[in-house]
Amino acid sequence: MNKKNILKFISTVGIVVFFALLIPPIIGLFYGEDVKIYILSILFFLSLNIFIFYLLRDHTLTLNIKESIISVNLVWFFLGIGGALPFALHLNISLADAFFESISGFTTTGATIFTDIESLPHSILFHRSLTHWLGGMGIIVLGVGLLPLLNPNGSLSLFKAESTGISIDKISPKIKDTAMKLWIIYLLFTFANFAFLMVFGMNWFDALSHALSTISTGGFSTKNSSLGYYNSDAILWVTIFFMYISSLNFISHIRFFIGEKTAYFHEEFKWLTTMLITLSLSLAFVHYTSSSDSFYTALTHASFTIVSIATTTGFATLNYESWGNLAVMIVFFAMLLGGNTGSTAGGIKSIRHIIFFKNIFFEIKRALHPDTISSIFIDNKEIKNTTIRSVFGFLSLFTMTIFLTMAYLYARGYDEMSSISTAISMVGNIGPGFGITGPEENYALFTWYDKIVLSFAMIIGRLECYTVFIVFSLSFWKKF
Repeated sequence: MNKKNILKFISTVGIVVFFALLIPPIIGLFYGEDVKIYILSILFFLSLNIFIFYLLRDHTLTLNIKESIISVNLVWFFLGIGGALPFALHLNISLADAFFESISGFTTTGATIFTDIESLPHSILFHRSLTHWLGGMGIIVLGVGLLPLLNPNGSLSLFKAESTGISIDKISPKIKDTAMKLWIIYLLFTFANFAFLMVFGMNWFDALSHALSTISTGGFSTKNSSLGYYNSDAILWVTIFFMYISSLNFISHIRFFIGEKTAYFHEEFKWLTTMLITLSLSLAFVHYTSSSDSFYTALTHASFTIVSIATTTGFATLNYESWGNLAVMIVFFAMLLGGNTGSTAGGIKSIRHIIFFKNIFFEIKRALHPDTISSIFIDNKEIKNTTIRSVFGFLSLFTMTIFLTMAYLYARGYDEMSSISTAISMVGNIGPGFGITGPEENYALFTWYDKIVLSFAMIIGRLECYTVFIVFSLSFWKKF
């Protein structure tokens, strides 16, 4: 293992990220805020990364799989620390609180420790949303766009280590071309979301902050009551639309924009869309029958809640826990969905649901007809046994991580519903849960060591388990 490779990659990503994080203090200056400490903290990390990169300027960066996986793990940890420093120094909060908020931002979880968001400086509010936006597409995908400048042969291994879902679907011969197209679409969606929110009544700062949080499926808001503050159906439906398209495969978006009419004609798209519509209508009916609201109002808030939770965004309008046990159960199902492969959403991902259920039906069929020779197909393509094993391995690790997080919280004295929903929320990068972490609550009540545990649960979930747990395997260190 070449440590110079790891250091040069981390410094490269660090330069880009911390340069971008100089934008929030500029906004703070616009609003007349004292941002000297913020600027100094960011400049410290930016200078440190520039210094490391300068020392290694003559080193040819060539990442193998082992170095890629280690780099992915380390970059999230160090960015969490770097993103935490402005919180800690500017707001004088504990390092654990700052680290939790930073990790929640970069992993696009959207869970917060702040009890009064509206009292925060504009620079900090924008810092939170910007960490979402940078982490949404994946810090490493941004690095993939830069890596070919340093190493034309090493980007593929890194893309594999960070990519969400099962496999890499390349639309261009070179990964860097794909990465650049992804970021163009990402920017386009962000600008469109920003423009619509402005049209429907948000000021430019709130519109930009919420656009960054929406397209990244993050969930940080500039208001204590999230998007419920605006009391605008138009804003809710615009946000529903952009949360939805951000939870779809961005490769499909690229194909759509280059003229492929069948870009969205795949099973993942159909599965997620069907589930969102079904759960939204179910929750709307439950809310309508148990309240005095019109069906349109019930449908608006139910759709917003389901899409927000299922896409792991985490915005809120109303307290869905007050809608009854059946409503809570429906929202609980939404927590287990996740978006499409190659989206900014977290969670299990639709493709894994499809393979899971198809494999169950396949095994039932084989039990009834042992001599039948058949296979599992998705979009008319046969799914290999190695892929099926990988899916079930991921589900096992995902479930185990949730269980360990839940067991920790329950052992700490928190109630059952709060423990299980918080564990799912952290590992699935969702944000709100039920009970003490419900849509009207926050994470301030947890102790500093609780927040550290939950922060690592968010990282494990964002890196989809394998990338983290493989580091603890002896065979990993022996094989590579």
